[in-house]
Amino acid sequence: MYIQTAVLALLSLLLILPAHSVELPTTQYSRLPLVVKPDISPNGERIAFIKNYLNPELSVLSVLDLKTNKVKMLVKSDNEDVKVNWFTWANEKTLIVSLRFASRQRSVKFTETRLLAIDVDGDEVKQRNLFRPKSGRSNEHASQFQDTVVSFLPEDPDHILIALDLDVANVPSVYKLNIYSRKRVRVEKGKMQVRSWMADRQGNVRLGEALSYKSGDASIRYRLPGEDNWEKMFEHNALEEVSINPLGFAKDPNILFYSAYKGDKKALYKMNISTQVSTLIFEDPDYDVDGSLIYSTKLNDVIGIHHANSPTGRIYWDESYQNFQTALDKALPDTSNYLIDFSDNEETYLLYTESDFIPGAYFLGNRPKKSLVMLFEQYPGLEDVTPSNHKLVSYTARDGTEIEGYLTLPSETNGPIATILHPHGGPGAREYDGFDYWTSFFTNRGYAVFRPNFRGSSGYGKQFAESQMQGWGLTMQDDITDATKWLIKENIADPERICIVGASYGGYAAAMAAVKSPDLFQCAISFAGVMDLERLVRKSRYFLNRKFVKKQIGNDENDLEARSPYHNAQHIKIPMLLLHGEDDRVVDVYQSREMFEELEDLNKDVNYVELKNGDHYLSIQRNRHRLFAEMDTFLKTHLGVATASNEATAITAKAPSE
Repeated sequence: MYIQTAVLALLSLLLILPAHSVELPTTQYSRLPLVVKPDISPNGERIAFIKNYLNPELSVLSVLDLKTNKVKMLVKSDNEDVKVNWFTWANEKTLIVSLRFASRQRSVKFTETRLLAIDVDGDEVKQRNLFRPKSGRSNEHASQFQDTVVSFLPEDPDHILIALDLDVANVPSVYKLNIYSRKRVRVEKGKMQVRSWMADRQGNVRLGEALSYKSGDASIRYRLPGEDNWEKMFEHNALEEVSINPLGFAKDPNILFYSAYKGDKKALYKMNISTQVSTLIFEDPDYDVDGSLIYSTKLNDVIGIHHANSPTGRIYWDESYQNFQTALDKALPDTSNYLIDFSDNEETYLLYTESDFIPGAYFLGNRPKKSLVMLFEQYPGLEDVTPSNHKLVSYTARDGTEIEGYLTLPSETNGPIATILHPHGGPGAREYDGFDYWTSFFTNRGYAVFRPNFRGSSGYGKQFAESQMQGWGLTMQDDITDATKWLIKENIADPERICIVGASYGGYAAAMAAVKSPDLFQCAISFAGVMDLERLVRKSRYFLNRKFVKKQIGNDENDLEARSPYHNAQHIKIPMLLLHGEDDRVVDVYQSREMFEELEDLNKDVNYVELKNGDHYLSIQRNRHRLFAEMDTFLKTHLGVATASNEATAITAKAPSE
């Protein structure tokens, strides 16, 4: 079980890191990760992964044969028309691949997905679109999302269970689908306003999450093993109450794991469905337990849960897995180490490592051979990135609430220095420990970076998260203002050299900071930010979740305008840089276009860059390069340039030992 030092193929990992930073080209930071999402085949002999190439700019789904060390290319994408969404092994010879692409009906933009099966054996790669409409059925339509796999049926590698709304829109039925013949048989008819289905570990459809978009009434529908009748549990109104989140079944088909609030924080429970008796499994008094379950491929059972606020990001209640994790952490003490995938017999595994200043790398491990070798680096051009001073800190908001955030300082700097205030997107998301390419870029330029988990951020409990409800521009914005004042008070930020930079909701927060605190910041950068809340809510009428949008953001026209940067642009007096993807399906490009036009009409200092074919996620390589180049120029203009030298020091990660 443990890894021995003497027999490791990788005896040490030597990282040469400069004591003082050299200013690296922006392209070193803005390039897409070299390799992402590696996935090990069931017998551990192949690795599927996406590799991003620079010239030509392509993302290629490939398979590495570990016996021959040969790579086979399967799917090429320029990330413009079609993108690889996810992939996984159905069996040793076939990958299931989800593709997403942009669609439009009239003026409404949205995303669609399709599902492929790709055979990797042989010289010729064979791929099939797994959905094929049946002829002669005029009422059958193509589902918007065709990649919702309910179960991969590990005991039946030729079939999967897939959810498709072929009869009633947004009410999916479950089909057993042959991944080779594409023949499908309905095993569960859509009903009861069930929007998503869940199968147990044996591949039986056992649970459905029901929701009325009109009334908000929601419930969990379930049935006992071997029975046909469906029952209700966990009834609530999603517009008024928090929901119970089912996570998955244990190997025992009677045991369901779910997360629910215990007081103000989410905790992990398991329920015996037959008796309806629940048991608390794990809680954290300070943070929500909101991660996914960890399954053993060998045991076909739950062995733990992902929990961001644990030292390893994982909580194991199986002692053997915890001991294995401990051995890995002892071997690689300077990085966070995450077990991300195993072969079916769990003899071969994939390990992902990173730190706050070391870009991520993937290792291939073999437990019988007690070996661990590096497979891929995410950012090979950043091996000489400077170790930064990175830590979790807290500050007190104006109403006394303690707010956490991550402070990253360039090495060997003394404050006050030029600072980037970097609010996250969402807003129902949060910042975490670990390598962040935006932060690494900013610190390489000599700027301090602060990433606050302002109110509305996830992970800090019910009351904290619900602060976002109709709170855009209010308390959440005040938390960002208070963070900036704290940085000045603590002699970290130079009050004459602070810029706020954000994307998505963070872009909105950056623009609102320019409106509400024009004397606190010297500049603001918004990528894909919301600028007009009233128009955003108005456009939601085209979508089924419109009531939920109104609940989150608001519905009063005057109030929405009062909290919108676009309607308050006259108050902005600092330079702004606006950037937006031309084909953004999450925040429509009109949000930045109209903000730019309004600021120009008011003779404000503003620059606007529209990224051709760009989406919300900076999927296209050239657009990332353009974004970082524009930010670099803008920040140097308004915050100045830091100087650097290059002196090297060595950090060694030793091999694991029992």
